[in-house]
Amino acid sequence: MQKTLAQIAQAIQGRVVGDGALLVNGVSGIKEARPGDLTFLANPKYAPLASDTQASAIIVGRDVLVAGKSVIQVDDPSRAFTLVVAMVKEDLTPKMVGAHPTAVIDPSVVLGEGVGIGPHAVIEKNAVIGAGTVICAGVFIGQKTQIGSKCLIYPNVTVREDCTLGNNVIIHSGTVIGSDGFGYNTVAGVHIKIPQTGCVVIEDDVEIGACVTIDRARFDKTVIGRGTKIDNLVQIAHNVRMGEHCLIIAQTGIAGSALLGNSVTIAGQVGIAGHVHVGDGAAAGAQTGITKDVPAGMKMFGTPAQEFKETIQQIGLVRRLPKYVERIAALEEKIKLLEEKSGK
Repeated sequence: MQKTLAQIAQAIQGRVVGDGALLVNGVSGIKEARPGDLTFLANPKYAPLASDTQASAIIVGRDVLVAGKSVIQVDDPSRAFTLVVAMVKEDLTPKMVGAHPTAVIDPSVVLGEGVGIGPHAVIEKNAVIGAGTVICAGVFIGQKTQIGSKCLIYPNVTVREDCTLGNNVIIHSGTVIGSDGFGYNTVAGVHIKIPQTGCVVIEDDVEIGACVTIDRARFDKTVIGRGTKIDNLVQIAHNVRMGEHCLIIAQTGIAGSALLGNSVTIAGQVGIAGHVHVGDGAAAGAQTGITKDVPAGMKMFGTPAQEFKETIQQIGLVRRLPKYVERIAALEEKIKLLEEKSGK
């Protein structure tokens, strides 16, 4: 990014105090910034750092000035800085139109207008790729898979056969969509594979992190609802149905046929058992084990999952046990002395 301070101020609806022609070519935190960077000051406790930062300019609140620095005054410095970072990210986002010569694309594939396909990507027969979608290097798209418009599929993603992705979907490197669900019948000690003939449906505006696995359904479909965001290293098993605008954090595992409502938040390393229903707006703290249905709006913690405040209280009591043991021992000694004095 290389923009003048005035250009940035216009984009974030701010006001320049200082040199509007100053060129900015990067963004950074107030401690880490170097000359040429733009930083921000949102929390007053960091105000002393503003004078010492090497940043060339600072986004600040309305009526805030920093001696010796050009500033952009805005209503919400944190939000404004986020918008600037998004501008930088946009400059770094892969952009391409047309197919690289090394890409392998079956003649039956339907490509929308402005599709970009990177080196060594493979797209199998009867797949459909929507307008403006970018398929980066080394991506595999299976047969009959449909991908919507303006999607971004980062390098080395696998989207297996007969899956459906909506519009504006982002999938990060190493993720596998549509692998077989983990299903076996055990006969005489031998594990016999159960065919997984369903599919995966990912709705609009979903973002999926790196090295995520989302299994195809056994018969019907595994569904990820519109607007849901999934962190890295998450496992979603076959026939899971996830509602809209959920947040699923790293290393979560969701077992087969679990049902999550809308706006569910699942923190890191949570385990959700199969066929469990988690209601709308529920939330689970890190490393929670969910083994039975959860009502809408409930905040959970612990294994097995309980209401958050109740669990915290129980943990507090458990940590006091050593003191309780000491007090009980002391009371027992007093009782023993009293009994001896009374002649019992």
